[in-house]
Amino acid sequence: MSADSASGSSEDATHENAEQHVVAVDEDDNEQGIVNRLEAHMGDGTRHRAFTSLVFDGDGNILLAQRSPDKRLWDTYWDGTVASHPEQDQTQHEATRQRLEEELGISPDQYGDVELTDRFEYKRYYPNEGVEHEVCAVLQVTLDDTSLDPDEEEVAGLMWVPYERLHDNPKWYRQLRLCPWFEIAMRRDFE
Repeated sequence: MSADSASGSSEDATHENAEQHVVAVDEDDNEQGIVNRLEAHMGDGTRHRAFTSLVFDGDGNILLAQRSPDKRLWDTYWDGTVASHPEQDQTQHEATRQRLEEELGISPDQYGDVELTDRFEYKRYYPNEGVEHEVCAVLQVTLDDTSLDPDEEEVAGLMWVPYERLHDNPKWYRQLRLCPWFEIAMRRDFE
């Protein structure tokens, strides 16, 4: 762990993220190597590859997923719908399919194409815990079958929300505390 880590506690050394890696990237999402996932989210952070997957139903509603209270960063915040980091040599599409199945029990036969709609860089600090510095791909899927089987270790709650209404009236949803990457993705989706 680096000397400039945000919290530097012994709990960090045993956190499950300390056993994982993320793909470090430049501003154009070109791979720069592999870094420890925990290290990448400490101190000033290391820019790395990430994705957020927005899941819709056929009526234009988006599935919001509340992050587990056990998440290290942005615990209990609402995300739209799944966010994570692809492994080295894994495409964003493959990572999306994997995380949809692992977190929500959504199998590929429940949706058609996974569409890459955007990519952006952002950096946000989570007080006293760490930082996200990511080049984030946005992928979207529309479910034909909205059956879900969420993993409680990943997801604390689920809610279908009219996407346009959420975008047009953010004050109505302020109590939800949305994840910063989702807020950025949603703003850019309407530009």
